[in-house]
Amino acid sequence: MNGAKLKSNPMIIYNVTSNIHPDVHEEWLDWMQHTHIPEVIATGKFSKARLVKVLVEDHGFTYSVQFYTDSKATLDKYYEEDAPRLRQATANMFGDKVHSFRTELQHISDHKAV
Repeated sequence: MNGAKLKSNPMIIYNVTSNIHPDVHEEWLDWMQHTHIPEVIATGKFSKARLVKVLVEDHGFTYSVQFYTDSKATLDKYYEEDAPRLRQATANMFGDKVHSFRTELQHISDHKAV
C-alpha cells in the first residue's frame, strides 16, 4: 500500500478563517501575531499555529489561522475552558470589522516532492 497510514490518535487542526475590514487590517494583523495567537498557544492545548493570508481578494483581507492540537478531546477542552474568553477579546477589539468562521480538520498525511 502506498502512502501514509492514519495514526491511531490523529492530529487535529482548528482552523479559524477571518475576513478583516481594511480600516483595522494592520492593527488586527499585529494583534494576531503578537497577542492573540500567543494567548491561544499559552492555553497549553496547541503545539503550534500557522497564520496564512488567503490570496483571493474579495471584501477586505482574509486570513486563516491553523492551530495544531493532539486530539479532538483537547480541542473540546479548549472550547469549554478558553474559547469564550478569547473570542470575546476579539469582539471587544474589533467588533463587526472582523468576521470569522471555524472548521475542524483532521490531519491524514504529509507528502514531499522527491
